[in-house]
Amino acid sequence: MSGKHTTILGIESSCDDTSAAVLCGSKIVSNCVSTQKIHQKYGGVVPELASRAHQELIVPVISEALEIAGMNLDEIDAIACTRGPGLMGSLVVGLSFAKALALAINKPLIDVNHMKAHVLAHFIEDDNKQMPNFPFLCLTVSGGHTQIVEVKADNDMKVIGTTIDDAAGEAFDKAAKMIGIDYPGGPELDRLAEDGDPNKFSFAKPNIKELDFSFSGLKTSILYKIRDLSKNEPDFVISNKLDLCASIRKSIVDILMAKILKASKHKKIKRIAIAGGVSANKELRRRLIALEDEGYSVHIPKFEYCTDNAAMVAIAGKFRFERGDFASQAIAAEPRLKW
Repeated sequence: MSGKHTTILGIESSCDDTSAAVLCGSKIVSNCVSTQKIHQKYGGVVPELASRAHQELIVPVISEALEIAGMNLDEIDAIACTRGPGLMGSLVVGLSFAKALALAINKPLIDVNHMKAHVLAHFIEDDNKQMPNFPFLCLTVSGGHTQIVEVKADNDMKVIGTTIDDAAGEAFDKAAKMIGIDYPGGPELDRLAEDGDPNKFSFAKPNIKELDFSFSGLKTSILYKIRDLSKNEPDFVISNKLDLCASIRKSIVDILMAKILKASKHKKIKRIAIAGGVSANKELRRRLIALEDEGYSVHIPKFEYCTDNAAMVAIAGKFRFERGDFASQAIAAEPRLKW
């Protein structure tokens, strides 16, 4: 298989998901993800616990990815690993292991920017999906980032809009906590919202200029609305849970849609993609797909490539491999790695 195609082993450990994937050519032949459950009882990711879990999981996850692919390390052409951004301890585990493995099997090491990898996940070959043409706009939305990226080439990306405070994913999780949904609450809020009335409640929306985002004011508005309406109705949240979920989701998606459409008009680009964990949100996907009726080209990743995964690291590594853009053993993890 490696005689015909470049074969990349991807390793991802930027937060609380330990993942390994094998890419042959542009096709993913295995993509294994182990999500740490220990953080649920703390209401958020605990960095020290995350790095310890990565140490325990990284060998079995990589072994599983190779076994599913039916390959051994000798057939790998290069090892691609997330360098940042992310949690320092988590990144160090993955990068240190990748460096040692590359040295041991005498294969090139490729460092990957986690956020760029989210964007490049759209170039994983899939018989049922069309890859975006350059240039395109990518709305990258996750628990830690909310950005609009102008993508002119795999190695030419520019952030043209970003959050000035909280990320959309964080807003979903914090709002979910306000109405009694355990961490991580965003996906569950999305599920419950399907049966609620999105127009039942309204919340204050930010008035941020240009293409930047803000979600802290919206979170405060949700908090105050729940507090005020609960004064006269102690069971307000319980009796209105579905409608609250739907209304919160609509408010966040409204903000995201308004900005990406503004960016599209400003840049005169009607090719739009989404990436990151929040790109799994059902309402966001529906609203974007609806744009196709207005002449937009919309690209939405498979659910498995939305959250943190090594498949996206592997495809990003492939682009760099083809340019001979390899890393040295001296590289270090960078929690705040820039674009």
